[in-house]
Amino acid sequence: MTGGDGGRAAGRRGVLRAGAAALVLGAAGCTSGSRPRAATTGPAATTPVATTPAATSSAGTPARTPTPLPRPPLWQPGPGEIQPDVKRRAVELVAALGAWPPGGQGTEAARARVAALGLPPALADAAGPLAPAAAEASLEVIVAQYGGILDDSASVLVVCRQWTRGPDGSVAEGGTTVDVRLSRAEPRWTVTELHPGVAGPAAAAPPPAVARVLAEPRVELPPEAAADLRSGTVHDSVLEAMLRLAGPYTLSVSVVRTGHPLDVFGTTRPSDHPLGRAFDVWRIDGLAVVDPGTSRQLVESFMRDAAAAGAYNVGGPVAIPGAGNRFFTDDTHHDHCHVGFNY
Repeated sequence: MTGGDGGRAAGRRGVLRAGAAALVLGAAGCTSGSRPRAATTGPAATTPVATTPAATSSAGTPARTPTPLPRPPLWQPGPGEIQPDVKRRAVELVAALGAWPPGGQGTEAARARVAALGLPPALADAAGPLAPAAAEASLEVIVAQYGGILDDSASVLVVCRQWTRGPDGSVAEGGTTVDVRLSRAEPRWTVTELHPGVAGPAAAAPPPAVARVLAEPRVELPPEAAADLRSGTVHDSVLEAMLRLAGPYTLSVSVVRTGHPLDVFGTTRPSDHPLGRAFDVWRIDGLAVVDPGTSRQLVESFMRDAAAAGAYNVGGPVAIPGAGNRFFTDDTHHDHCHVGFNY
């Protein structure tokens, strides 16, 4: 999900050969290795979900049946993906760290799950908000998109929703976005780092446009992106563009600020995302940008309308000629549209 400066990043060297291993578990652009993640502050927001009353117990006391945690299927790359197994690898790791059965909590259990994937167990030590103190957890990967993809290295941004069970049996819902760094290896790419994002606390008085975006049904926001808006760290230019684009389109946002790399992948140029001046869209009108069955005319129309909404930097899978430096395309933006602002 890199940003427009991602379009100026180190040249992509073509579409990489897709991997084929099976799953084990059921902007400006991306950052360089020297600055791996956006600065973050407070804890991720969660929403409590009440437990479900059950029939009275044999002693006549009301009993409660714990609300079952959602068990969504694990995200799978669809048609049109570049190097789909790179994304699978990142998603497998995040699922291993962010979901466990009753009693499966703790670092040692997480290390064992990571080791079962053939990945370094020490990666579990960096799970952060993916591994809260909860006896049970389940996880939905909303989407996995590239923060950067080169011949031998990649950043995959895994956008998550998570449910955890508290000591009283109640269920809380939250989520994070994880920047997973990978390098080429055989027989599969390996994970070298992961950086879960932590959005800042909600602002006492966020800009008025925040409430309008959060109430707009045609703007779909994952948990971390919604928390970014509530934190008051997102520029009005982004908020107003979302509202303007929500007129003709339904836009599914993947990343706004938190969880995105600091720099354009493979460079030291700052990304607009951590500055609160960009957002990425992975689905338009319910159609995935990466899917070759999605009309290229629809994607191009969205990109042009994003520029008309004030974006100086618009990336996506469609090459738009004759537009100067405003539009760009590369392998990283094959799976989403980047909308960046310089104010």
